[in-house]
Amino acid sequence: MQPATIARWIALAWAAAFTLPSGALAQSAADFYRGKRLSVYVSSTVGGGYDQYARLLAKHIVRHIPGNPTAIVHNMPGAEGIKAANYLYTVAPQDGTAIGGLSRNIGLVQLYEAGNTAIQFDARRMHWIGSPQQEIGTGILSTRKGLRGIDDLKVREATAGSTARNAPTSVYPRMLNALYGTRIKPIEGYPGSPEALIAFERGEVEVYVSGGTSAPTLARMVAQVDSGNARVFVQMGMKRNPRFADVPTAIDLMTNPDHRRMFEIVFTDQVMGRPFVVAPGVPADRVAVLRAAFDATMKDADFLAEAKKQRMEIDPVSGAEINALLERVYSAPPAVIQRIRELVK
Repeated sequence: MQPATIARWIALAWAAAFTLPSGALAQSAADFYRGKRLSVYVSSTVGGGYDQYARLLAKHIVRHIPGNPTAIVHNMPGAEGIKAANYLYTVAPQDGTAIGGLSRNIGLVQLYEAGNTAIQFDARRMHWIGSPQQEIGTGILSTRKGLRGIDDLKVREATAGSTARNAPTSVYPRMLNALYGTRIKPIEGYPGSPEALIAFERGEVEVYVSGGTSAPTLARMVAQVDSGNARVFVQMGMKRNPRFADVPTAIDLMTNPDHRRMFEIVFTDQVMGRPFVVAPGVPADRVAVLRAAFDATMKDADFLAEAKKQRMEIDPVSGAEINALLERVYSAPPAVIQRIRELVK
């Protein structure tokens, strides 16, 4: 065969490879995922909101992945999600079988802690699969300790339970302190948000500021409010939870435009809610399959029925939207980012 003929055959082969029908990718994924087991690594303890969403998603998403793999959930708490994110990024196989159910703050932790050598991942390079829920955090204070509203927190110091310094349960109170004048003192080191809320219920701390409002967490907080032992004093998100429509968000409290913008950037992780992600090395066709499976699951009648039964809110955000959101945040003016770093460090 002449060289020119060989060259034409090579050219045709490459052209065919890039003009495969859409079903070819799905077939390739079916071949790969058939007989496989997905591992979903959740960066929280058992029983919390992240764990609840991960187990529900793992149960249903496999039906929408070509090849019908199985899935198992592994709990990997530590450093408010950094441990699980590092594992996913540096240790777990990057073939589409390892999925992270990460803390929502993972998207911004590099922005907060530039230079932190414990962070071994780049959130912007990860392939975000999606989030089944957009979050609105809630702050409650103890009436048993004589507190009545947020202005009381500007007069006297009050303790709050938190998991880690880079967790929303610590970041949000410190931002309120700096930008609104409250005097909330986070007590860090609780293994998970459920344990921090237990500390509030027992009277060990006077304030609890949640990063999110999963069904179990919200039910317990509402029980405290309904009993008269607590009051909601602030909401942490881009919008208000209709259940507490008369309670302002932190953004509502800010009168300085720069302060409002800082909270809007920080609340990016609230939009991310309960994010699921795979590492940068996962092949593009498998990322596409997992994203499509996630999107299909969010519309699945059985999934939605079980979520409703468990009183879980479903307000999904796509993986592509999360990646685009992170790009916008990290492109904010350096001075704004530096001020946020100073506030939350």
